[in-house]
Amino acid sequence: MDQAPEPTPTPTKFEQTTVGAVSGEAATITATVEKPGHGLTADNLGISFEATDLADPRLDPDSSNLDEQLKTLGSPALRFGGNALDRRTFWTSKGEEPKHSEQTTITPEDLKRLKKLVDVIGSRVTLGIPLGTYDPARGADMAAHAVDILGDSLVGLAIGNEPNGYTVKDVPDGAVRGDGWNEPKYVKQLEAYAKAIHEKRPDAPIIGPDVYDGQWMAAFADSDMKKKTAISQHWYQLYECDSGKVPGRGPKAENLIDPLAKKSAKRNLGIGKDRADAADLPLWLEETGPTSCPGTNDTSLTNASALWAADYTLYAAQLGVERMAMHSMLGACNGGAPMSLICDPADHGQKSNDFVPRPNMLGLRLLAPSVGGTFTKTSVKGGGNISAYTVTKDEGKTLVTTVINANDAAKVGGNPVTLSMPEGFSVDKASQVYGASNDAKSATQVIPANPLPDTVPYSGPASAKRASASASPETDENELKIDIAGSSATVFILRKN
Repeated sequence: MDQAPEPTPTPTKFEQTTVGAVSGEAATITATVEKPGHGLTADNLGISFEATDLADPRLDPDSSNLDEQLKTLGSPALRFGGNALDRRTFWTSKGEEPKHSEQTTITPEDLKRLKKLVDVIGSRVTLGIPLGTYDPARGADMAAHAVDILGDSLVGLAIGNEPNGYTVKDVPDGAVRGDGWNEPKYVKQLEAYAKAIHEKRPDAPIIGPDVYDGQWMAAFADSDMKKKTAISQHWYQLYECDSGKVPGRGPKAENLIDPLAKKSAKRNLGIGKDRADAADLPLWLEETGPTSCPGTNDTSLTNASALWAADYTLYAAQLGVERMAMHSMLGACNGGAPMSLICDPADHGQKSNDFVPRPNMLGLRLLAPSVGGTFTKTSVKGGGNISAYTVTKDEGKTLVTTVINANDAAKVGGNPVTLSMPEGFSVDKASQVYGASNDAKSATQVIPANPLPDTVPYSGPASAKRASASASPETDENELKIDIAGSSATVFILRKN
């Protein structure tokens, strides 16, 4: 019998792996404590599931490692909705059978199982109420049970999912409304559901409209419904499924990390932010992800998706998005939705109780140290395709700077970077996710948080070859000079001396 290999010793120092010689353009990143803005909360690192996943027994912490995977994000926002909500979800608290065999039955026992999960991980939940089949009484019954069972962990009820698409026949399982469906008819049904819900539970929080379209957001905000809690938006970075254009919005890995992606996010999330501000409500991005394109598109399996997930999450939070959930499913790694943060590695057609993370999940995990922080001004000079964000936390004693180096490691190896810190700060620990290239698939690696070694590689100008994480009389005591691998996202935790 073959002998098992010796386990790799737990690393005690932060050491990067670079593809080759560092040839990228030098960059200077300046982290400051200036101009504090929006914050990054636990709700910004979230995961969205199809409503039918509520029936999956593996939500129970005693039945799988799902709780352990979710806890690597901290206490992530959880959302249950998706296209399955209005087309394949049947709620009953009375033991009824659904009329259609393709529907999944959800009962109070499923919500109790969800409560066990959220109690373990401390998450806050938003829950979709089916609107596809018009039935306010049934919707109110589901809402009342959700309020009673989930308690304070329930922060929003969404009545329907993407009602602006109810007449689109190419949505899975077809249209659920006729061609005359429009915003006024939606508002009428929304108000009827909300009235029925509030007759049972007067304080039930309602969010909506769970769409991209600003007109539908305005219709939700202007409705006579009570207890409006948030404007909920959906948006996917790459949505032009037939486009092969680069740079563009087609499902290509390069498009996830091209600077154009941020411009597109700013423009489209700005639609929701403007509507939310006008209604004096927070903006929650309840369903998002790298690509909305169906089928076997595997752009979201690339290392670029890990870099994008980290960059996009921080960028959206900096813009003022207060809650965000990456759309996922409890499906198979082979054949399940490629955008999902997690998946089941069991052989096709089978299920296991051990979920594994995808690259975009690894990118999100990297942000856990920034949760609870407030964004401050950070600038990047040079370096090509490099972004950086800083948050301040612990009453100003800690800064967390995240650097996304989207220059392709296969082309540049890495970039020499000077990290300029505020006076009195030095690097305590660093962590990283990286890949051999931006388009490497299912090959993203993790370097756990550890102190820097006494000296670190730096390929910058000879006059600045000193590379140290702490104060030195020979250099600016508030600078770290370090080569940062391409195709990576790196977190530096800075402590005040």
